[in-house]
Amino acid sequence: MSLKFALFGHPVQHSMSPAIHAAAYRALGLPHRYELVDLPDEVALAHAVDAVRRGDIAGANVTIPWKRAALSLADRVDPVAASVGAANVLKREANGGLVAHNTDVPALSRELAALVPEPETAVVLGSGGASIAAVAALRALGARVTVSARRWTSALPRAQWAHAEAFLRLDAELVEWCVHTAPVAEPLGRALRSADVIVQGTSAGMHGADSGAAVAEIVPWRELRRGAVGYDLVYNPPDTEFVKAAAAAGVRASHGLGMLVGQAALAIELWLGVLPPLGPLREAAELALARRRAE
Repeated sequence: MSLKFALFGHPVQHSMSPAIHAAAYRALGLPHRYELVDLPDEVALAHAVDAVRRGDIAGANVTIPWKRAALSLADRVDPVAASVGAANVLKREANGGLVAHNTDVPALSRELAALVPEPETAVVLGSGGASIAAVAALRALGARVTVSARRWTSALPRAQWAHAEAFLRLDAELVEWCVHTAPVAEPLGRALRSADVIVQGTSAGMHGADSGAAVAEIVPWRELRRGAVGYDLVYNPPDTEFVKAAAAAGVRASHGLGMLVGQAALAIELWLGVLPPLGPLREAAELALARRRAE
C-alpha cells in the first residue's frame, strides 16, 4: 500500500525534501510518495494537520514558519521538541493522536559528534530557531555553549534579545555581539578562541541573503584552539564565506546538508519504524542541490 507523506510550510516550492524522501523510499523498496503542501496561514495549517489526524496524510514534516505552531496543534509533544519550542515532524499514532517531534536536534548532534566526539565548549552564532536547535544538540553532547547574535548589541537591552529565554532554558551563556571585527571584543572573542565547535546558525551566506562575510570575519580563525571545527547550518551554497574562511585558516568545517539528510532519515524512522540508509539520501540531496545551483 502506498502512503502519502508531506512537508508543511510557506513557501515550500524550493524544498529538496521530495528528492531526499523519494530516494529513501526507493532504498527501502517502498511505494510511498512525498508531497509539498504550501500553507499560507494558520487556518490552512490546521486543515492540513487534521488530514494527518484522519490518516489522509500518513505523517508530515513541518518547516518555516509553522514549526512552533505545530506544537500547539499536536496531542503530545516529545521532550526534545518541547526543549527547543519547535517541531519539524508530526507522527500519527494508531488512535489518531498526533505527536510533535524534533529530529533537527538529534541529526545535528550526530553530525557534530562525527567531527568532535566529545566537545567541551562551543559557540553558536545566531538567535533563530536553527540556533536554538544547535544549542540543544551541543548540550546533548555535553558541551558548554555560548551564544551571540548580530542584533545582541549594547544598543538593545538584554531583556529584548531575541529568544534569550529559550537559550537560557538550555543553560547557554549569552554574550553581546561585537560590531568591530578586529580584534573581536571580549567575552565573545574569548569564547570563540576556546571553542571546540563553532556553529554558524544565521541566514548569512544563504542563497538570496547577504554574503555572510561579516559573520565569517568575526571568528578569529587563526587563533582557535587546536582541533576546533566550524559548522555552517547553511547548505545552499555549500561553499559559504564561513566555510571558506575556515578552510583558508586550516580549520575543518562542514555545511548543513548532512543535517538536512539526517533529520529526514530520522523522520522516516519515526513514521515507518525503519531507518533508511543515509548514502542514497545524501546522493539525492547533493544532486538536487547541484541542479538548483545550475538553475
